[in-house]
Amino acid sequence: MTSHVEQQVAARIAAAKAKQAERQQQRAEFGRRRRIGLRARHAAKLRRLSAAGKGVQP
Repeated sequence: MTSHVEQQVAARIAAAKAKQAERQQQRAEFGRRRRIGLRARHAAKLRRLSAAGKGVQP
């Protein structure tokens, strides 16, 4: 049988781990959305440059 204090400590640890996992999931989702947004911005820029006749030339 565990003491009341040990139960509280275990509950705090579990809550901290859950919060950390949630933050990690949010960071991963933010990173994914950021990459998608950057790709879209880059593609739009290339379309604008191409339409203006200033395409990228090697």
